[in-house]
Amino acid sequence: MIRSARIEDTDEILALIYELAFYEKAPDEVKATAEQIQKSFFSGDPKVFCEIVEHDGQIAGFAIWFLNYSTWQGLHGIYLEDLFIRPQFRSLGYGKDLLKHLANICKERGYGRFQWWVLDWNTPAIDFYTSLGAKAMDEWTVYRISGKELNDLAVQDR
Repeated sequence: MIRSARIEDTDEILALIYELAFYEKAPDEVKATAEQIQKSFFSGDPKVFCEIVEHDGQIAGFAIWFLNYSTWQGLHGIYLEDLFIRPQFRSLGYGKDLLKHLANICKERGYGRFQWWVLDWNTPAIDFYTSLGAKAMDEWTVYRISGKELNDLAVQDR
């Protein structure tokens, strides 16, 4: 069963974020709090969304997503921030179910694309996504600015 996250899922969402970070070999990088999750996902006008997949009443995994926009298409799309299925629930089709669910949201709402990043070393995920018809965007390089550099840029003079 796939459903939208509810505020009472906050602790489980945070636990899944930590489990994903551990899988991605970056557990110390998680700074999110339950309060931030509640504010982000369950405010009156949320900008980020979470779909939950359940197995016999247990939360088996999640997909966290938000809208992006293509100026070339003139359409919104879905950016998948995180997709994670707990190890004991893998190979049951839940990852594919979540992706199909989000693809259907794209279709129903007229969104033009559905995209995400995957770590270069995560061969199982790359193979899975490729099997679904996803294409690597190898011609693009991702850039990020955060922390001190973000603060420095914000106050730079022309």
